[in-house]
Amino acid sequence: MIKDGLKLSRIGSLAMFVALAGCSSILPASPVDPSRYASLGCVELNHEITETSEAISRTAITRGNVARTDIPGWVPGGRRVASAVIDRQTTRIERLQQQERAISSARAATCR
Repeated sequence: MIKDGLKLSRIGSLAMFVALAGCSSILPASPVDPSRYASLGCVELNHEITETSEAISRTAITRGNVARTDIPGWVPGGRRVASAVIDRQTTRIERLQQQERAISSARAATCR
């Protein structure tokens, strides 16, 4: 009974990796445009920075969960998929941090 649960858990983990690998490549890798935030008011800038901070946290949690998952050796390419997911999540976090810095700069200039 317990072994069946572990097998299902491992299969679920593999399915999660495959899904995350596909979903993480959907986002465009466009550079952050600071002029996008120049016309926003304080309320909108605060909202943008909140959403960006939450996205960073969600992505970091996902990356940590993937990194801590024990991938069985019998899963073909499992470690490679996990590594690709971690790399993509790290890239996404870096891009979100750039966006957060651009929003903070616009907020510092606009909301005095």
